[in-house]
Formats: sequence, structure tokens, C-alpha cells
Amino acid sequence: MSNTPFSEPNVDATMRQITWRLIPFLMLAYFIAFVDRVNAGFAALHMNKDIGLSPEVFGFGGGLFYLTYVVFEIPSNLAMQKVGARIWIARIMISWGLVSAATAFIAGPTSFYAMRLLLGAAEAGFFPAVILYLTYWFPAAYRARIISLFMVAIPVSSLLGSPISAALLQTDGWLGMAGWRWLFVLEGIPAALLGVIAYLYLPSSPREVNWLGAAEKDWLNRALAEERESKGQAAKVPLATVLSNGYVWAAAFIYAGASGASQCLSLWQPQILKSFDLTDMETGWLNVIPFAIASVAMILWGLNSDKLRERTWHTAFPLALLAVSLAVAPLTNGVTALLILLCIAVAGTYMMKGPFWALTTQWLGSGMAAAGIALVNAVGNLGGLFGSWLLGRIKEATDSFTLGLMPLAILSAVGCILVLVLRRAQPAAAAFDHP
Repeated sequence: MSNTPFSEPNVDATMRQITWRLIPFLMLAYFIAFVDRVNAGFAALHMNKDIGLSPEVFGFGGGLFYLTYVVFEIPSNLAMQKVGARIWIARIMISWGLVSAATAFIAGPTSFYAMRLLLGAAEAGFFPAVILYLTYWFPAAYRARIISLFMVAIPVSSLLGSPISAALLQTDGWLGMAGWRWLFVLEGIPAALLGVIAYLYLPSSPREVNWLGAAEKDWLNRALAEERESKGQAAKVPLATVLSNGYVWAAAFIYAGASGASQCLSLWQPQILKSFDLTDMETGWLNVIPFAIASVAMILWGLNSDKLRERTWHTAFPLALLAVSLAVAPLTNGVTALLILLCIAVAGTYMMKGPFWALTTQWLGSGMAAAGIALVNAVGNLGGLFGSWLLGRIKEATDSFTLGLMPLAILSAVGCILVLVLRRAQPAAAAFDHP
């Protein structure tokens, strides 16, 4: 790559080799994680009626996932530093797979709440663990495209998972069990199996692998060490310092808008589309479209951010798209117009993620990375908790799904403004950007 800050001739080949060795497996793992996190959205097409879940109860229960996800996020990421990435990521995947499969046996609101809380606790730490893990392998100049490539698994999970989940609903009656119960079982088992494979496959650091030569290892370790030293961030900082850092909390608030929107749309979009009197399979295929567009846009946007060496506007612009599309949604009255707005909104939520996390890891540096990334992700995901609950409550009060999206539109707009304000207030935030 012409704009790489390193002149060694093996840099591009080394980066490609690391990417092909690690990213496909991590993408597959995150794909399964998100399928298990949001498959309740498709199950709800029949589950809610079967066990008596109102829109508000479903929204609150769906959001409860993020409560325990937040509580256990930082402890989980700190534990990963002690036991190593391979063991901890494997533990997380096995735990969430078993809990997801067990959700098949819920019988009402209380058990639904309990399983969503357990699922959040089980999955807590996976995403920040992977983001931290990637900083052990990829210098800053490569992170936006790598993070975007990894995180494209989120929209792909809905792109591929939607028709699969819709098809699994057709298993109704197998062995006397409802189709939505089979959906949880058959989509939970792969996560547990992948957890076992993760333990056997993932290396904890570049020093462990035999597929990099001595020269590649030396270059990579030197490049990452020089980045840390150049910013004076080699030493770890106390957790209390991270918790009192205003930029950490600002980043968490910025992330809350996009994260809350992506979580809510993944969970609620099947019901929003089904409200236009579509069949289950029609709902499944239409639900694919926004996530297909987002998958492509996310990768291209991350590549453009790295190419232009710019993070701030690449984070702010998608947030603006998201806010405007959600704000306009209540003015539509047909499935086509709403689907176009959903395409824009979903694309916005995922386009911002690669540049945002590349920017955030620059703000934090290695000293704050473990706790800081976990805190930003955890608090940011509270947008999913409150957004899902508010959407359900507003839907029940007004009989309108789109009005329930208004809190997320406001939060995204404020986040967009905050990104631009931070660029002026924090020189380090814009240090990577060219004027």
C-alpha cells in the first residue's frame, strides 16, 4: 500500500497473511454471535403470541441482553488479558451457544427475561476482546479496513440469517416442538462447536505462530512497539483513570446511537416488515436487502477511511445519514418507501463502525485499550437496551413502529455533532486525519 508508514518490502504480504489466517474465522464467530443475539426477532413472529409477550414485554426483554452484557463487559475483557485470547474467546462462544439453544424452552415473560440476561452475560466481552486482539496484530494504518472487514459479519448475519431463520420457522411440529423453538436450538449449537475450534485454532500473539517468519515477527513487534512508544502509551493505566476519562465516555455516547439503532433494527425489523401483511418468507427475504447493502458499504467505507487517512468525517457522516433516515421514517406509509429508509439507516449504522473503532483505539492507546474499549462498547450498547424498550413501549402506546425509532434518531444526531466537537477539542483525535 502506497501510504503505509513502514518501508519494509514484506509489509503488505505480512498483513495479507495475517488477515487471511485470522479474520475469516473471527468473522464466522461474530456472524454466529449476532445470529444468536437477534434471532429472537424472527422467533417473535410466532413466539410472542404462543407465550403471551406484548410489544413492551418483548422490547424490554430484548433489551435486557445489554444489561448483563454491560455489567460483565469490562471484567470479561480484563480476564482475557490474564488467561489469553484463545481460551477466553472459546469460553465466551461455548457459553453463549448453550444459552441460546436453551432459550428454546422459555414459557413466558419471566423465563424470556432470564434467558436474555444469561445470553448477555455469556456473550459479554467477545467484541471488545476481538478489537483488542486485532491491535496485537495490525498497526493503526490498517485498522479501519480490518475492523470493517471483521464487523461486516454483523450485517451479513442478518443478510444470510434472515432467510435461514424464516425457513426454520417452517419446522413447526417437528418432534412436537414449535418452529421458533427449533430456531433457537439449531442456531445455538454452531456457536458452542466453534468455541471448541477457537481454542484449537486461534493464537494468542504473533510470537506463538509458525506461519510467520522471524523477519515478519520482528517487523510486526517493532512496528506495534514503536506506535506505543511514540504516543507514550506503553504503560497500562489504572481502571479508575479510564473510568474518569471524559473522552472514553464521549466515545461511548457517540457509539450508543449507531449501536442502539443496529441492535434495534436487527431485533425489530422483521416485525416492522411483517406489519405490512407479508408472509414469513417474504419478511425474511425483504429483511435481507438493507443488510446486503450495508455489508458492501461498510467495507468500502472502511477502505476509503484508510486510503484518505481520515476518521472523523468518516464517523460523523454515517451518523448523520442514520439520524435523518430514522427521523423521516414516520412520514412513510408504504413498505417500499420504508424499506428504502431502512436501507439508508442500516448502512449508516455499519459504515461508521470501522472508522469509529479505529479512531477510538487512537484516542485510547495501548494503556487504556483493554478497559477503555470494553467500557465504550458496553455503555454504547446501552442504546440497545433503552432503544429496544422504548420502541416496544411507543409501539404499544401508538401502534406505530416508526415513531418508536425517534429516540435513536435524536441520539444519533447528537453523536454526530459530538464527533465533530471532539475533533476540535482533542488534537489526538484528529492526529491521523489529513487536513
